[in-house]
Amino acid sequence: MDRWDADDARRRHMARFGRRDTAPELAVRRELHRRGRRFFVDRPVSARCRVRPDLVFPRARVAVFVDGCFWHFCTDHTHLPKANAELWHRKLLANQQRDVRNQAILVAEGWCVVRAWEHDDAAETADRVERALDRWAAVVGWNTRADGPVRCSTEGER
Repeated sequence: MDRWDADDARRRHMARFGRRDTAPELAVRRELHRRGRRFFVDRPVSARCRVRPDLVFPRARVAVFVDGCFWHFCTDHTHLPKANAELWHRKLLANQQRDVRNQAILVAEGWCVVRAWEHDDAAETADRVERALDRWAAVVGWNTRADGPVRCSTEGER
């Protein structure tokens, strides 16, 4: 990876953008909370990598990532900047590779990883998270839903 040099003005500009509480992440959090699900936000889950999932269900070992189209290089929505396009391309590919490495580490440690893009519907993402939680509940014999029996379907998984 190339050294990422930026002038002070660019550094200050980029520092204004947070890495959590994005609008798509908040939409998923609101939907899961509305459904009665409780979770941790932006919490480290592994000693082997620095990844901090957007939502964490530690007992069920479910980690949820709501990836931004630009920074995680969504093939449908990312448009590379014209200035330094080759550098940006390498940077965003490196981000994708890092995501794959981190996900492999989490899966090896027993985590169920749910990934969604920022353009995905919040309700559909919440459905996928609930399916992962329900599968865990079925394995341990818990009914984590107050409104009825546990569903354990896997159709439509991403």
